Amino acid sequence: MKPARSTTILSVRKDGQVALGGDGQVTLGTTVAKHDAVKIRRIGGGKVLTGFAGSAADAFALLERFEKKLAEHPDNTRRAVIELAKEWRTDRVLRRLEAMLAVADASVSLIVSGAGDVIEPSDGIIGIGSGGPYALAAAKALVEHSSLDAKAIVEEALKIAGQICIYTNTNIKVESL
Repeated sequence: MKPARSTTILSVRKDGQVALGGDGQVTLGTTVAKHDAVKIRRIGGGKVLTGFAGSAADAFALLERFEKKLAEHPDNTRRAVIELAKEWRTDRVLRRLEAMLAVADASVSLIVSGAGDVIEPSDGIIGIGSGGPYALAAAKALVEHSSLDAKAIVEEALKIAGQICIYTNTNIKVESL
């Protein structure tokens, strides 16, 4: 079986608002297997936004573990992410997972990489997945040169990525805080 390729996840922080969105495409080899997948979630009582890229099964396993860490450290997203990263790096099974998470709450935006690294972008903009670099570039330009709010920037940047990346479509879902 060919590996599942997908996705584009983008998060933008602007003017006290944070938005996180993703496209809906899942690709198996050269075939679009699904066009309306939902790859973003609200967790932690709706206070934390997450998006995942990579193997869907692996991403769901990580998301489940992250939710447990968030329950252990409510109202401290950074600590929950760090605890997840520690577990990811030291657990034999988790180390084999091929996924990334984008996590954002009212005060912090973080990337949890497949190596268990935690990265906080200095500008609050996150782009992960196969179309992540395209969406990231578009979002940076829109933040700098438009008056759009965070949610509108995420929507527009994901549409741009969907026009460029063959693993990204324009069936977009966006959540904001």
